[in-house]
Amino acid sequence: MKTSVSSIISFLFLSFLLVVVAALAGDFNQEFDVTWGDGRVKILENGQLLTLSLDKTSGSGFRSKRQYIFGKIDMKIKLVPGNSAGTVTTYYLSSLGPTHDEIDFEFLGNLSGDPYILHTNVFTQGIGDREQQFYLWFDPTKDFHTYSILWNPRSIIFSVDGTPIRQFRNLEASRGIPYPKNQPMWIYSSLWDAEDWATRGGLVKTDWSQAPFIASYRNFNAQACIWSSGSTSSCSRNSTANSWITESLDNSGQARIKWVQKNYMVYNYCTDIKRFPQGFPLECSLN
Repeated sequence: MKTSVSSIISFLFLSFLLVVVAALAGDFNQEFDVTWGDGRVKILENGQLLTLSLDKTSGSGFRSKRQYIFGKIDMKIKLVPGNSAGTVTTYYLSSLGPTHDEIDFEFLGNLSGDPYILHTNVFTQGIGDREQQFYLWFDPTKDFHTYSILWNPRSIIFSVDGTPIRQFRNLEASRGIPYPKNQPMWIYSSLWDAEDWATRGGLVKTDWSQAPFIASYRNFNAQACIWSSGSTSSCSRNSTANSWITESLDNSGQARIKWVQKNYMVYNYCTDIKRFPQGFPLECSLN
């Protein structure tokens, strides 16, 4: 059955407990659990700084304590400096299971002096294959930069330092294109070795003499709805604090996306004729 945006929003307010949270400069001790890495995740500065480490033995990762169903998520990240070839730093939302939904930022390392590739993807009902990749217009290893995911019933918007780089609109009701709307998701991040594919298709391998590789995180902020079954919602459409739940790109935002995609996009599944010889996915002509 097709579902309108307004129906989705109404469902949020009637079906389950959704609590708006604003975790400004969130404490990593309070907001996240270490999921793997055997001591390679460090939380410092009274919970305000988190670092992930990768060496030849293992990478590391963490996951939010809460699940979210729609939200505006910000994280400041400083990526692995120097020769980061073969490494991947991830920051994403995901549910679980074979029909999971997922919203991805992945940062593909490179040789010293060569740019990182920012890889994005959207999974709906277990199906991804919606990759778009970008160079950044700054060195992401010199300082912290803000990487944001806005996920609401209207669209998913990826942004870097407040500049939108990609939008995936909810066209499920009008065109039958699946959209993440029912599955609560955790926030994940990890640093791991992917030398078999990450840099130039695996041609450039990880230089373990540069280990440990370290990525750093600050200023987690979630304006979001926390999933908890069994009660009513406190996510009010009428609250100005929750304006993100109906937020969409204005003309300025659309212009900035076009600027980024014209100048910094290096791969777009919607233009990969070899991959889709029978025709591009429907959303390519609509998003």
